[in-house]
Amino acid sequence: MPAPTNPFKAAIREGRFQLGLWVALASPYAAEVVAGSGYDWLLIDGEHAPNDLPLLAAQYRAIAGRGSHPIVRLPVGDTALIKQVLDTGVQTLLIPMVDTIEQARQLVRAVRYPPHGIRGVGAALGRATNFGRITDYLQNANDEICLILQIESRAGLAALDEIAALDGVDGLFIGPSDLAADMGHLGNPAHPDVRAAIVDGFARIHKAGKARGILTLDPVQARDYRDLGADFMAIGTDVTLLVSATERLRLEYLGEVEPARTESGY
Repeated sequence: MPAPTNPFKAAIREGRFQLGLWVALASPYAAEVVAGSGYDWLLIDGEHAPNDLPLLAAQYRAIAGRGSHPIVRLPVGDTALIKQVLDTGVQTLLIPMVDTIEQARQLVRAVRYPPHGIRGVGAALGRATNFGRITDYLQNANDEICLILQIESRAGLAALDEIAALDGVDGLFIGPSDLAADMGHLGNPAHPDVRAAIVDGFARIHKAGKARGILTLDPVQARDYRDLGADFMAIGTDVTLLVSATERLRLEYLGEVEPARTESGY
């Protein structure tokens, strides 16, 4: 059985835009439901959702093979956590709160086997090798792991050129909400100063030849980010979609909003 390739990494390298959605309900069943919705990638959130490693792995399994590429965001760029989640079979990682080139270098080393990195060799015990049945995993893993680093502070923007130039970093994801907070605009990621920082960041990432990622829940802002050159973008979360759909259904029943009907019904 040959080692699996990473379709998301291939797509962003080839410049094919990838549309995604955040998965934060911490439920493998919900993740499987969302996986049939046609998004190129789904982000399983281990930073702000109530997830642990077994739950992340279960959601990864629920998504894999159903049309969307599963990406995992860990709560922190810890070497031991990275080793464990990669051994479950995850190929694409998003690491939050990267502020320095030193952090970035350590993260690159954490996802690579020696002699190019420090990832421990034990994947034969896990799903990454189909429990030892994928015999060429060790030879191909470094090439198929996709590392995305999240820039979400002024310090991260200051170090962006160095981070983007680093071999082993496949993409940089700008976090508008935390960036807005760090810039003194808490709760206002659409502030003109924040947008200007994103425009500048996107230009510098593109100059370095790396993929540009971002998340927004605003359709107008999503079109703006796409026009600015986002290479991969999430346009919502399962949590906010569930909230909005359930609240709208109640309001429709009460007659407080017009039902969203078609000729054939809902």
